[in-house]
Amino acid sequence: MLAALTAFIITSAARLITGARALWLGCAPQPVQRLYFANHSSHGDFVLIWASLPAPLRRHTRPVAGADYWAKPGLRDFLIRKVFNGVLIDRHRVEGQGNPLQPIFDALAQGDSLIFFPEGTRNLGDEPLMPFKSGLFHLAAANPGMQLVPVWIANLNRVMPKGRALPLPLLCTLSFGEPIHLQADEGKQDFLERASQALLNLAPKDA
Repeated sequence: MLAALTAFIITSAARLITGARALWLGCAPQPVQRLYFANHSSHGDFVLIWASLPAPLRRHTRPVAGADYWAKPGLRDFLIRKVFNGVLIDRHRVEGQGNPLQPIFDALAQGDSLIFFPEGTRNLGDEPLMPFKSGLFHLAAANPGMQLVPVWIANLNRVMPKGRALPLPLLCTLSFGEPIHLQADEGKQDFLERASQALLNLAPKDA
């Protein structure tokens, strides 16, 4: 009950503060397995995507998050595990300790949809996107039938700028694009560049 109530409060607050507007430009909110991949500039990014999904989709959509930030005793751990049912990955795992993407593979094998940030960490620079890590390619190769949906989040970095404790009340827009798939014989770099461009194509002109 506490987790459900917290989820309701968070989704309501996210919509109220940001006026979040979801634009389904290239697909519709359908109950199919998807990997939503988005630009990443704030710790609130996955919350806003999750809150923008219809309730039936939220129940089967899990954010992928770094264990180094979220797996802390207390509120963060409660939120990521009990409220968002997040998939935690170790971003600092050393070579020889196993596949860091295994928790994601396990979640996909269960039929879950995921929220994923292919830049790997928050982009605090001037470029609209940082180069994508290889994880998106490996997930696409292992799940060829899954829809990979680009989602551009506009303005959230201004709502929650780094170092600010309270959000600024600005309007945010989430643009959901056309799903992409890994093409036959498509190399890793070509795919990552195409995925990055699919995301950039959704950005407003002043982003």
